[in-house]
Amino acid sequence: MSISEIATVPVSVPDACQALEHKIRTREAQLGVIGLGYVGLPLALTFGRAGFAVTGFDLDSKKIAALSAGQSYITDVPDAEVASAIGERHLVPTTDFDQIAKLDAMSICVPTPLRKTKDPDLSYIMAAIEAVAQRLRPGQLIVLESTTYPGTTEELVLPRLEETGWRVGEDFFLAFSPERVDPGNKNYSTRDIPKVVGGTTPRCSQLAALLYGQCVKQVHAVSSTRVAEMVKLLENTFRSVNIALANEIALMCAHTGIDVWEVIQAAATKPFGFMPFYPGPGLGGHCIPIDPIYLLWKARADGFPLRFIDLADEINSSMPRMVAIRAMELLNQQGKPFKGARVHILGVTYKRDIGDTRESPALEIMKLSLAAGALVSYSDPLVPSLALEGREFQSLPVTPEVLRGCDLAIIVTDHAQFDVPCIVKNTPLVFDTRNATNGLRAENVVRL
Repeated sequence: MSISEIATVPVSVPDACQALEHKIRTREAQLGVIGLGYVGLPLALTFGRAGFAVTGFDLDSKKIAALSAGQSYITDVPDAEVASAIGERHLVPTTDFDQIAKLDAMSICVPTPLRKTKDPDLSYIMAAIEAVAQRLRPGQLIVLESTTYPGTTEELVLPRLEETGWRVGEDFFLAFSPERVDPGNKNYSTRDIPKVVGGTTPRCSQLAALLYGQCVKQVHAVSSTRVAEMVKLLENTFRSVNIALANEIALMCAHTGIDVWEVIQAAATKPFGFMPFYPGPGLGGHCIPIDPIYLLWKARADGFPLRFIDLADEINSSMPRMVAIRAMELLNQQGKPFKGARVHILGVTYKRDIGDTRESPALEIMKLSLAAGALVSYSDPLVPSLALEGREFQSLPVTPEVLRGCDLAIIVTDHAQFDVPCIVKNTPLVFDTRNATNGLRAENVVRL
C-alpha cells in the first residue's frame, strides 16, 4: 500500500488526527526519541535537521551528560553535529520521562536483546511503553522501532496503551517502523534509507508515514504493524542464512585446499542470479545474530518450526569456535602448543570502523583462547580497553615490536586503520578471517 493510497482512505478523521497532521506539516510538532543509542541518536538528529524540536530520552545519565556537552559517543555521529543540534535546541537530551506528556509524537528505539535461554527480552520495550502509558494524552503518535517478533505491537503494546481508556486511531495513534540503521555505512544515513511504516489503523499509518516523510527520502507504508515487524526479520534473516551458506562453503573449501575468496569473486561476475555474501569469524552486532532468533521463537510458539533458519544460526554460532580450533591447528603445525602461545587479536568490534562490540565474535574467540591456555592480547583503535572473563585488557598499538612478540595474530575485524602490509611483514603467523590480506601473498598468512 502506498502513502497516497493510505492518505485517500475514506474515513472520518477526528480532530486529534487533523490537529496532529497540521503540527507535523508545519514542523510545530514536539517530537521525542526514547533510547539514544546507535538507532535513536541518529534518528533524533535527523528529525532535528528537518526543523523539529526533539526531546531525547535515555536512562544512562552519562549519555545525557555527554550530549548536553556537545559530545558524541557514536562513531558515525561527529561531535560537531551534536553540538549544533544542542545549540539550536533541535535536540534536548534528558532522563526526565515526565517530558513525554508534552510531546506530539515519539519513536521508541530501545534494545531488544535475547535472554540466556534465547527467548526475546522485551523488558526494555515494555518499560518504555509503561512510561508512555502513564503520560499518554489525546493526539499523540507512538511509533515503535525496536526490532521484535510479529504481533508485539498489537498483542503487548496496544493493550497497555488502551488500558488508559483512550482509543487507538481516534484518541492516540500507534505504528511500527523497523529501524534499518547500518552503523559505519557512509553511503546510507538514516535519511537515505527508505522507511517502512505500518499502523494499527489506516489513520495511524497515515500519520506515521507523514511524520517520517518529513525527514527521510522515501517512505513505504504497509498494511499492518505485523507486516512491518516481519519486514525487519526477513531482511536480517536473509543475510544470516546467506552468510551461513558462505561460512559452510568456506569450511569445505579450506578442507579441499580451495581459496573461497577467489571462488566468491569469480561467482560475483555473473550479472544475475547471484549475490555475493562473505564468510567470517561469526556474526556480531544487535541485528543479524538476534533477529532470526526472534523469528524462530515466534514460529516455535505457533507450532511452526523454521528448520532452515535454525540450521543457519547453528552454523554461524559455531564460527568463533571453528576459528579458535583452526588457530590451534596452525600453531600445532609449526610445532608450537596453543597453551602458553601468545595470541594477538586484531579487531574486537563486530564490524569494521565502528566501536561496537555487541555480540562480537572476537570476544568469543578470546574467551576460547584463554580457556585453552593461550596468552591473549588485542589491538583495536576504537576500543581502548576491554573487560573479559574477569580481566581487564588494554588495546596495544599495532607496532612491529608488538607484532613480532606474538606467535599468532588473528585478523577478526579488518579496520581501515590497520596497516595490513606491516602486519604481514612483522607477524610470525597471520590467520586472516576477513580477507584483509587479499593481494598480499606470503607464506606466513593463512586465510579463512
